[in-house]
Amino acid sequence: MGTVAAPGVDSFISLTSRRDEWPRRVAMVNHARRFLYLSTYFYHPDRYGREMAAALIAAAARGVAVYLVVDGFGQRLAGALMSRAERVAARRLWPALAAAGVQVCCYRPRPLFQQLLGGGYHIKVQVSEEGEAIFASGNISATSFDGWNEVAVAVRGALVRELLASVMVAIDQPERSHLDDLPGGAGDGATRTTHYLAHLPCADPSPMSPFRQRQANPVTDALVALIDRAEARLMITSFYFKPVEVLLAAVERAARRGVRVEIIHSHRDALPASAAPWLAATFTYPRLLNAGVAIHERHGGEHSKILVADQREAAVGSYNLEWAAHDRLAESMLFTRDPALVAELDARVTAIRAHPAVERVTATGLAALPLSLKARRALLYPLRRWF
Repeated sequence: MGTVAAPGVDSFISLTSRRDEWPRRVAMVNHARRFLYLSTYFYHPDRYGREMAAALIAAAARGVAVYLVVDGFGQRLAGALMSRAERVAARRLWPALAAAGVQVCCYRPRPLFQQLLGGGYHIKVQVSEEGEAIFASGNISATSFDGWNEVAVAVRGALVRELLASVMVAIDQPERSHLDDLPGGAGDGATRTTHYLAHLPCADPSPMSPFRQRQANPVTDALVALIDRAEARLMITSFYFKPVEVLLAAVERAARRGVRVEIIHSHRDALPASAAPWLAATFTYPRLLNAGVAIHERHGGEHSKILVADQREAAVGSYNLEWAAHDRLAESMLFTRDPALVAELDARVTAIRAHPAVERVTATGLAALPLSLKARRALLYPLRRWF
């Protein structure tokens, strides 16, 4: 772990392994005295889920206001990662938590199309009245802590209030006074080099969303701007790289103007239950390879979401570079130009790139896919946006 200071963030701790993140999460719950908020896309009743549930129940028993936000679609989707016994345990978990006093919020967007097409809440935050927030890419699941590679940061300062406010959007009746109970932030001028952006379609839904939306996605726009400012080197990690066209075009522009662009995302073995997300990502491969982009796949799964441009600015958070992050999911990213924060994130991506489980994609490798995968890929093409 490394700790650095930054405007807008009194402290920034990069939790460089699951061994750093999990004990810190449990300790935060155990030390909470007034409130504890935890948001996750999905929650598994495995050994991590059981330990967290016990801590949440104990906190509620001592009078802590405990809120657990889980995305309804994400939880259903994650059933494919569970055993039959775990699916049964998951159905029993929610009433057990509620009976113990934990306020379980299963988020579902109001627009019907959003519900049918996977809209939901994808921001992963944990925060208590002590003033620290854990802002992460992973979920409460062994998939995140023992499987996929993830990124998490622990922060203090003005940013924590914004993170908590983002979680409250997914709660029907949040206790807004908890925002005022947080310790003070870093003070004036904080947003000059560090800022937080969230896209919350649940706050202003269009009945036709995601086909037609009332508002632009500020996170997408900020990521495009970051990519367009890259001059020499751009490093990107994402679960599967299958972004909306404006982001894909920005990456292609960067490579064609001479920026060294490297993308690290997941191998198809990251989701044994379905190769569809990986197949959808492969449709970007010819275009990116022709532009000179280096594409790498990580066996076992790369679930972090980091962009670093020229070792000068960076972004980290929940936004996978995919269509869903742009038009269906509540997402958030921390953007920074603080040299110490950027150096931390750059070192993290450099380590990911050098990991032995990471291998480079070639045009010949794509051509050599088994016929069964090629056939599935062809059938998926019209629906690639939705996977």
